[in-house]
Amino acid sequence: MEGSALDALVGVSTLVFVVTSMVAMGLSLTVRQVLDSLSNGRLVALALVVNFVAVPAVAYGIDLVLNLDESLFTGLVLIAVAGGAPFLPKLVQVAKGDAALSVGLMVLLMVATVVVMPLALPLLLGDVEVNAWDIASSLIFLMLFPLGASLVVRARYADLAESSVPAFERISSVAMAFLAVGGIIANWNEVVSLVGTRGILAAALLIVIAFGLGFGTGGSETATRSVFGLGAGQRNLSAAFVVAVQNFPDDGDVLAFVIVAGLVGLIVLMTAAAEVGRRQAPTG
Repeated sequence: MEGSALDALVGVSTLVFVVTSMVAMGLSLTVRQVLDSLSNGRLVALALVVNFVAVPAVAYGIDLVLNLDESLFTGLVLIAVAGGAPFLPKLVQVAKGDAALSVGLMVLLMVATVVVMPLALPLLLGDVEVNAWDIASSLIFLMLFPLGASLVVRARYADLAESSVPAFERISSVAMAFLAVGGIIANWNEVVSLVGTRGILAAALLIVIAFGLGFGTGGSETATRSVFGLGAGQRNLSAAFVVAVQNFPDDGDVLAFVIVAGLVGLIVLMTAAAEVGRRQAPTG
């Protein structure tokens, strides 16, 4: 299959995965469940600190140890400051964690990312311009709108919503599988370009340490800790990519790092989620 055709299919599978994941979550939950999941102010505050203070600090620590090239360090900071990814509910489903909390935390981190990135990146990287609407628009139309619409359907037509969830979950799972395999094939050149640069190691370290920080501060129950761990480990690659394209269009290494970090994160966190799920009893 030619590269352009594969790229297009990966792009379509990404859209299908994001939208169907949001719809499946919205159809299976109520607004009250989502809001109640964020009622623990202490854990919510810790999640914000971990995602937008601790993880960026870890990025700087990794750079001190690995002495990354400037482009790789820039990419590392971009993903470190971006939280709230559409993969979180699916990862939490694999981990048999708290589904309502995964949606609530995802939305919270997405909104915080739109606020934090334009403020933090100029301080962390110098002459960087961030258009908050460019970041927010894709998150609103691809994630929040499908989620909100499906929550309304759930509230009005509960039986229809419940019967529709399995179909959307199957579509989401197939799209995710194609995205994982197709994404690696389509971006193989980017993966190869980072071999020997310590970029892949840096991305893996950030994701593993972020997962550990989230998991360690997520309370006493595994179903909750898995949400906070996966929420911290899974960075918002869409937001990072928007900033990379806007500010570093001629620096292929920054874009390559963001792409590869997404692939590394998917592999690492799916493995972690599966392991947690193997040890965890299902929960709502």
